[in-house]
Amino acid sequence: MLMIRSAKIDLAINILALRQEILLLPNSWSPHFNTYHYEGEWTVLSLRSAGGHEDRIIPDLMSEDTYADTPLMEQCPAVKQLMDTFQCPVRSVRLLNLKKGAIIKEHRDLDLAFENGEARLHIPIFTNEQVEFYVQQQRIRMEPGDCWYINANLPHRVANYGPSDRIHLVIDCMVNDWMRELFDRSEKSHVAEERKTGELLKMIFELRLQNTAITNRLADELEQSLLEQA
Repeated sequence: MLMIRSAKIDLAINILALRQEILLLPNSWSPHFNTYHYEGEWTVLSLRSAGGHEDRIIPDLMSEDTYADTPLMEQCPAVKQLMDTFQCPVRSVRLLNLKKGAIIKEHRDLDLAFENGEARLHIPIFTNEQVEFYVQQQRIRMEPGDCWYINANLPHRVANYGPSDRIHLVIDCMVNDWMRELFDRSEKSHVAEERKTGELLKMIFELRLQNTAITNRLADELEQSLLEQA
C-alpha cells in the first residue's frame, strides 16, 4: 500500500500581500521549543493555536483545547483571507523562520500524516535557492507562493545554506472530503507504507520531553532504529 511522501497543492496564494504584511509584524519571534532538533536560529510566530494563545507555539496534537486565532492574526489580513478559503478544520497556523546558516536535523513528527487524518502544509513566503528540504532523502524544491504537503511522520530535514532567512507559513489541518479533492488534483510523490510505529514514536516523544542525557540517548537509539526501517 502506498502513502504520500509530498504533494504540491493547487491553491490561489497572493504571495505579494503575504510578504508585505509579514514584514510589518512586530519583532516578537520566539525560539522554536525543540532545541534538540536544530542548530542556529529557528523562530516562530503563532497566528492560530490551541486556546488562541499567542505564546503557545507548539502545535499540541494531543490538546483538547479549541483552536482559535491569536491576536497576531488580526494583523495578517492576507493570511486570514487565505485561511477563510480552507473548507476543513484548521488547527495551528504558524510562521517559521529558519535563519540563514541554520539547520533542522533529521527527525519525525508524531503520526502527522495525511493517512492519519492530518495534513501539514508549507507555504514559502521568503526563501532562497540554497534552502534544502528533504523528506525521506528526496529533496522538495519549494518556490515562494507554492503550497506543499509534506509527510512529517517520515524522516525529514532542512538546511538554509543561503544568504537570507527562510520564512514559511505552516498550517496543520484535518483531512476531510474537501482536502481529499485537493490532494486528488495535486502532483504527488508516494512511498510504500511502513509498519505501524505509533507506539515507538510516542515513546520517543515522551523521552524528549524529559530532556535528560539518559532519555535523549535512549530516544536517539529509538530514532536510529526507525531511520533504519525507512
